[in-house]
Amino acid sequence: MKKPIRIALDAMGGDYGPKETVAGAVQAIQDSEIAMQLIGNPEMVTAELNKYPNSDDMDITVIPSEGVIYENEQPAKGLRQKNRASIVVATELVATKRADACVSMGSTGASMAAAAVILGLMDRIKRPCLGGPIIGLAPKTIIIDVGTSVDCKPVQLLSFAIIGEVFANTFWNINDPTIGILSVGSESGKGNKQVRETTELLKSSGLNFVGNVEASDLPKGIVNVVVCDGFVGNVVMKLTEGLGAELAKHLTESLKKTIDPKVAAAIETQIFKVTNPGLTYGAGPLLGVNGISLAGHGKSKRYEIAVAIATAKRAVELDFVAQMKNRLSKTLTIVTENGTDKR
Repeated sequence: MKKPIRIALDAMGGDYGPKETVAGAVQAIQDSEIAMQLIGNPEMVTAELNKYPNSDDMDITVIPSEGVIYENEQPAKGLRQKNRASIVVATELVATKRADACVSMGSTGASMAAAAVILGLMDRIKRPCLGGPIIGLAPKTIIIDVGTSVDCKPVQLLSFAIIGEVFANTFWNINDPTIGILSVGSESGKGNKQVRETTELLKSSGLNFVGNVEASDLPKGIVNVVVCDGFVGNVVMKLTEGLGAELAKHLTESLKKTIDPKVAAAIETQIFKVTNPGLTYGAGPLLGVNGISLAGHGKSKRYEIAVAIATAKRAVELDFVAQMKNRLSKTLTIVTENGTDKR
């Protein structure tokens, strides 16, 4: 009999852990054949778990941890001072093959640091990156990076493109994903030195590179992978989220004067969904590490957490890490042989 996929959940992570994290785990295990490992304060996690009468019949294990690394803490310092924190223990379970993937709604920086140090980086990857379909109007466009690497060399942006290609191919079943680089104009040659040098690498990489993409084109989904450094990507993501949330509220207040309030509220929800997919659809995998680790939004509640767990399960089933390693090795070798590897 095939063993269920084991998901380690940072039960203390996020704004609502462990109440919502435990609820999300219970929902996820009812929807799919998985084994859940809940990492956190045993008393607090068990108290939440006991609220579900049938939890004793579920494949759920509580694993003790000590402390939490919070968003306002420096991640590297947090790892040193809180080496038994929930995100650390969850990541160690993946590294030691006692879990197949881990999920956290806690500090993204702590998740990144734990993954880099404990799981290790793939060959020729400088640091992990994070990306995803951050604009709901373009659900099959991954923007990468969205905040982990604010100063990038061209070869790092090339690795982002490769990682994005594997993501689009694996998760969306797109055979030959199109790749663009975010710039100030769609014309060839537009952009700063970083963009121009990265463009030369992408042209010689064998990837399906289509050139520059402007920010105004992002909601149109004209390419599958948009490459940018984490500074630019994070600004784009937060502008999209903030603009969408405020636009939804503004429009709803206006509509309430002319249409049924319930209809107005439904419109507000729909606008929020297409501008905040990161919160609505769970979590995304940390990319470039030797293991599956997903980071989600701190505001996530049980539904989003259950979706994140399902995404982690799918990443394991698709052998996402092995596929990414293989593609990285092939493409970076081609670029090096062509003599265009700008480190």
